Amino acid sequence: MTSTEAEMDEPGRAFAPGLDRLGLLLVGIGAAALVFLPFATFRANRIVPGQGHSVFEALSPALASTLAAALALVALVALVRGPPLPRLVVALGGLGFLLAAIGSAPAHLTPTGNSYARVAPGSGFWLLVFALALLATDALARMRPPPLARVALLLAAGAALFVFFRFGVWDGLSVMKEYRPRADAFAREAGTHVVLALGSLAAAIAVGLPLGILCHRVDALREPVLGTLNVVQTIPSIALFGLLIAPLGWVALNVPGAREIGIGGIGAAPALVALFLYSLLPMAANTVAGLAAVPFSAHDAARGLGMTGRQRLFRVELPLALPVILTGVRITLVQNIGLATVAALIGGGGLGVFVFQGLGQTAMDLVLLGALPTVALAFSAAVLLDAAVELAQVPSQGSSV
Repeated sequence: MTSTEAEMDEPGRAFAPGLDRLGLLLVGIGAAALVFLPFATFRANRIVPGQGHSVFEALSPALASTLAAALALVALVALVRGPPLPRLVVALGGLGFLLAAIGSAPAHLTPTGNSYARVAPGSGFWLLVFALALLATDALARMRPPPLARVALLLAAGAALFVFFRFGVWDGLSVMKEYRPRADAFAREAGTHVVLALGSLAAAIAVGLPLGILCHRVDALREPVLGTLNVVQTIPSIALFGLLIAPLGWVALNVPGAREIGIGGIGAAPALVALFLYSLLPMAANTVAGLAAVPFSAHDAARGLGMTGRQRLFRVELPLALPVILTGVRITLVQNIGLATVAALIGGGGLGVFVFQGLGQTAMDLVLLGALPTVALAFSAAVLLDAAVELAQVPSQGSSV
């Protein structure tokens, strides 16, 4: 970053000394979370209501004072309008310190020898995480790092979380106590979740991309096909999963070999089919939009060079439409990662197993065991595919026939 770029708060406007409005809002949110909301919650066992504790009750006096001082430093930097890099550094530093500090709460709050007690992050902790994450996101938006730099930041964040996990920083927290006896099941269901999301995405690309090309080429098909896919998109996910039980159950009973390959009324098959149906609209619609946005001059030049229709499609149209098509892939994958959670209701597996088990047992930490990895997967997929979209835009914007 050049000195000129570092002195810009927004495009085309140099920052002026004074208060930053977003920083003021985030500092207010963080102060309210720290003063009025519980930093950690103590429960006598996994299902009873918890008792909230402030940061000075949940942590040792030395650690609580250090954390408060660190957050005060973050607040000072956030309040003053200035270059985004210091804001990013203090926001990430404060976030890392906060995540490390919450791991110390169980040792401070849990009576010695009590294996039934549970300590979980409180609402104040989550609100502080939100404020710090938003501050870091705002700094990144102002810095406009290139795609590969954003991917590197994502990998660094993942590595930091792995270190916390690997060295037992959070072992005392209730969500980890839910995880340990279910480690094998968690690995299995996480793999199933990824297979459901990626498998339905691959099927949607294989069908939705040619369907979008066909709708672009044949105007008469565009409205009825996209309209039908719009109707499918409006069906609630639980209802669509349920509607597929009867026909797939019939296939399993009447088609030789169907049951042997996993097709049945419940399980992964209806989950995959439902996710595939939900994926068709963003894939087909974005393919149509991307092809429609190809400049007429590119078509004209390709015809002038004597290209056939097939050559124009693969050498001109699809490369130029690739950023929009990849946006459709991003929408589809993030959507499928979230919807795959519901597949657990029909025996499809996935991280939703822990979500619905936790709801049934009134064990919110078990819900978090399924929900937090799902959010992390969706966020990571969005960052990676956003980077892919931007990388695809560079050659396509400068390409010529």
